[in-house]
Amino acid sequence: MRLERLDSPEPPAWLVARPIAHRGLRFALDGVAENSVAAAEAAIARNYAIECDLELSRDAEAVVFHDDSLDRLTQASGRVGAYSLRELTDLTLAGGACRIPSLRTFLAAVDGRVPLIIEIKSRFDGDFRLAARALEALANYPGPAALKSFDPTVLAFLRARRASRPLGLVAQAEYAADEWPQLKPAQRRLLAALADFPAARPDFLSFRASDLPHAAPTLCRAGLGLPVMTWTVRGPAERAQALRWADQIVFEGFEP
Repeated sequence: MRLERLDSPEPPAWLVARPIAHRGLRFALDGVAENSVAAAEAAIARNYAIECDLELSRDAEAVVFHDDSLDRLTQASGRVGAYSLRELTDLTLAGGACRIPSLRTFLAAVDGRVPLIIEIKSRFDGDFRLAARALEALANYPGPAALKSFDPTVLAFLRARRASRPLGLVAQAEYAADEWPQLKPAQRRLLAALADFPAARPDFLSFRASDLPHAAPTLCRAGLGLPVMTWTVRGPAERAQALRWADQIVFEGFEP
């Protein structure tokens, strides 16, 4: 028996129509950094969808960057949020000449040519400025784009703001204390149980590939008819396993 869907429209087919390049396409490409415009262009050239990440600058602007610290990917150090937008976009990313793009710069470069799956990073502290900036930047964007987050309160905020883009919940089977030190044990248990699923009302689920098979994506697909994408798939064998339990992969390190 199929469960009744929550009060969201049917997810668009483009969400899972093609493989999704994790932080853009970087495999075997010299000087192409993750989440860079060059990585986006490489994915577009091969007709892959693009997954990217957002962080918030000191002056409350959205930049396309994964970590909350600059240390791994630039010659600067410290938190992304300690730098202004101008300071961040002047930084060169490791491995080449690419610079950190603002979200608006990234959107202008992609220009609707392939779907974008945009992850909104969260400190789980009730600060929704990054989500608000993402909505503003996407207001007049001509192409397919979805927003997702590990934080269900971000999705609830976007729902309250009447976001017109598909919204996805990112989840995994467990949240280890060393990986999620900002969360209390009770918060980690609630996230693992998808306890805030009714408040988030996601249009799709983005679930960790190493946790498959798992009840949550199975129920979302079979019971609610929600698309499930899975991350991060790093080879053909992992791809074959993942597609038994999910509709599409977020991949890196090879081309599917």
